[in-house]
Amino acid sequence: MSSRNINPRKVLVLNHIQNLVNCLVNIKDESGKFLMTLEDGRVIDTKGWNDWEWTHGIGLYGLLRFYEITSNKKALEICLDWFQDRFAVGTTKNVNTMSPLLTAAYLHEAKHTDYLVHLDSWAEWVMYDMPRTEEGGLQHITYLVSNHQQLWDDTLMMSVLPLTKIGIVLGRNEYIEEGKRQFLLHIKYLQDVETGLWYHGWTFDGRHHFGKARWGRGNCWVTVSIPDFIEMLGLPASDGIRLFLTSSLVAQINALVLLQDQETGLWHTILDDPTSYLEASATAGFAYGILKSLRLRLIPKEDRYVEAAKKAIQGVINNISTAGELQQVSFGTPVFDDIESYKKIPLTSMPYGQSLALLALTEYLRTFL
Repeated sequence: MSSRNINPRKVLVLNHIQNLVNCLVNIKDESGKFLMTLEDGRVIDTKGWNDWEWTHGIGLYGLLRFYEITSNKKALEICLDWFQDRFAVGTTKNVNTMSPLLTAAYLHEAKHTDYLVHLDSWAEWVMYDMPRTEEGGLQHITYLVSNHQQLWDDTLMMSVLPLTKIGIVLGRNEYIEEGKRQFLLHIKYLQDVETGLWYHGWTFDGRHHFGKARWGRGNCWVTVSIPDFIEMLGLPASDGIRLFLTSSLVAQINALVLLQDQETGLWHTILDDPTSYLEASATAGFAYGILKSLRLRLIPKEDRYVEAAKKAIQGVINNISTAGELQQVSFGTPVFDDIESYKKIPLTSMPYGQSLALLALTEYLRTFL
């Protein structure tokens, strides 16, 4: 086929993806202000590629999805090299460091390598040793803080999807059922029944939602993880869990469509606060989730959904620099007791920003297949 017959939009998307990947693995913290120093003396580089944190887990997942669509060998090699280096060093187990195991499970399932002992070790820890809240929720423990009795919307993406996928790969149904329970429990305590949006966090210690922030990127993890969870389990259309998850997802997406900035296609970092800055990584997550929900027929192909997805994709593309850096990305964000603190989080290129853009554009690429 002549190159003149290739859709120019597809060429544009592929070029942006290649630039995103190149930037993803070459981001450096020149200032040192994004380094995380632990009590035991370790220093975790949350910005650069050669370390182990949720930022890298999301980066790996974006590379995996790109490889699945295109069979791009470079994307696969980057993943395999990362695991070889990081497994040799090891790290502390927590909610966020569990996130790379999602990609590891897919690579093991496809027989690209053998990660059996790692999958077993990490999943057993989540299943039986990770701290729990009341009602058995996965407590959002991180490198630095235990977040006693706290549920965060991030946890579904970072720990529940990996646990469930490992259950599928290793044939351990107890992991799968636990994954279902965690989704239901997090919906119970984190989704706002009035708006359909999600609060960033909930604590059983005092029973409240902290600053009641309907935070953009936290919400995007939900828009990403619910369609992925339904697809991962192959739940039929009549399945009760699928119907419940879908109703939750639809309520959220309906709210998102109304809050999208029509000029830029982006969403605000506090979704329902137009005085907060526009944020691109959450937008990329929403674009991915809405596009995938359309493809899986979790939402109907109505103009409002299709247009929101298209505007979001264009908004993401407009924020990719010539060097492949997704701009307008907020740094890692704890749960705050007030909305103003979310507005002060600095903007900087991060692996998860690159990867969320990669996820969005990879899902968009399926349009041209």
